[in-house]
Amino acid sequence: MFDFWQQLFVNIPDKFWWGMLGLLVVLSVITLIGYRLSHKHPTSSMVDNLNRRINAWWAMLAVLVVCFIFGKIITLLLFAMMSFFALREFMTLTPTERSDYWALVLCFYVAIPVQYILIGTDWYSMFVIGLPVYGFIVLPTIQALSGDTEKFFERTAKLQWGMMLTIYCLSYAPALLLLTNIEYDGQGLMLLLYLLIVAQLSDFFQYVIGKLIGKRPIAPNVNPKITVEGFIGGSIMAIAIGTALWWITPFSVGYAALFSFIIVICGFFGGLSLSAVKRSLGAKDWGRMVSGYGGVMNRIDSVLFAAPVFFHVVRYTYF
Repeated sequence: MFDFWQQLFVNIPDKFWWGMLGLLVVLSVITLIGYRLSHKHPTSSMVDNLNRRINAWWAMLAVLVVCFIFGKIITLLLFAMMSFFALREFMTLTPTERSDYWALVLCFYVAIPVQYILIGTDWYSMFVIGLPVYGFIVLPTIQALSGDTEKFFERTAKLQWGMMLTIYCLSYAPALLLLTNIEYDGQGLMLLLYLLIVAQLSDFFQYVIGKLIGKRPIAPNVNPKITVEGFIGGSIMAIAIGTALWWITPFSVGYAALFSFIIVICGFFGGLSLSAVKRSLGAKDWGRMVSGYGGVMNRIDSVLFAAPVFFHVVRYTYF
């Protein structure tokens, strides 16, 4: 048993532990600040929300540690579960009809496992085109065979959006494990760590700075909490941190700054677009599964748009 655990830890790159140590220190400091603020302002909704977000970060840190210790299979299983719960939230908020039953079965019990199996077997070409091509064709066909034409276009669009966002786009995060070259072989999890840190910190900083000094909403009818000041300040901080973390990636400092910028901008687009979807449905949150964030979709919205773009620009630039 000792040899098993020793082998696991030996295979983990030293830069992972330094990265975890840095996150641990930063989270500890932020947690302490949040604890002090909660005592000084016990009735503040902003402080309460901040502490809930910090708690969610601790949970994410634990998930990252599990992914690195147990490797590719567990990472894919965790993200497959995340896709399942995110898709469930999406379909719950966008009601479907009884005639959509078999299309939903296809999404939940065929599309999710197949997509992650394709990643696990390194079948890049099919992983990239499977859902956008074959899923796009099969879903409306199954719905048409049900014989229900009531709001057919609307129902099909909802299912395809849900499939593409929660399965296809999200799967690009663990797909970073596919990116290897001679110098960076077996360290794809470091790219996943990098993506999550930059995307989530951008979301966090934009929220905090927006709450503190934000005055001008970017799209008030979509999400009045997203402000110009919060977006600029949070983006600059996240890009700076992403640039400083170049050493855990195969990137040069310049490329780290560029890729951080891409993650931040795409993350912002994802958050804004999904906020518009929620508002159009008259909902505040996607669900209540994640404390302080409402649901899984609230937690990963900045990753959904950023992951596929980051994957492809890195693959065609470095691998």
